[in-house]
Amino acid sequence: MPYKEHLYSVLIVSASDKFNGALGPLLPPATYTPVKIVGSIAEAQRQLLERFYDLVIINTPLPDDFGRKFAVELMGNRGESSTVVLLCVKNELYAEIYEKVMDYGIFTLRKPLSLQMIVQALDWMCAMRQRLCGLEKKTVSLEDKMAEIRIVNRAKWALIEVCKMTEADAHRYIEKQAMDRCISKKEVAEGILQTYQV
Repeated sequence: MPYKEHLYSVLIVSASDKFNGALGPLLPPATYTPVKIVGSIAEAQRQLLERFYDLVIINTPLPDDFGRKFAVELMGNRGESSTVVLLCVKNELYAEIYEKVMDYGIFTLRKPLSLQMIVQALDWMCAMRQRLCGLEKKTVSLEDKMAEIRIVNRAKWALIEVCKMTEADAHRYIEKQAMDRCISKKEVAEGILQTYQV
């Protein structure tokens, strides 16, 4: 299967010029666009109000807080966010921080970091983002299906109440109309609801 190019927006939250300078060359614009670097959690929060970022890299500590709580807030209560977060922490704090953030799906790396570690972490983050995109599409598809079921059920009840059909007859009527007219059951149901103004 050929490699497919994707674009990922990246927010780097880091007060270290050295870290920021090392990370820049590892984020080619062909894959990572836009890339925004901010030096504090407050600035990061402002950025996140303006737009969504696929990847957020937090280099701890930060001037206005360590960064762990911010990472957890980004992920939500149960890690339901579709943003992928990487937390870079000093080696001596790694075990403690990892234990506190792992349940939220936050990636954690020990500092000092090698360029190879960062490249590998970026690959992991992109892979996770792609997986989350797939899950988002499935969720939307499931929500659409549930909405269709609700509309069809409302139309069935309209046929039961107004036309005195049984539920089985109403169900068969909607299915037959959809097949005969080559349209979806949802479209048939919408027409029924409009006709009977239910």
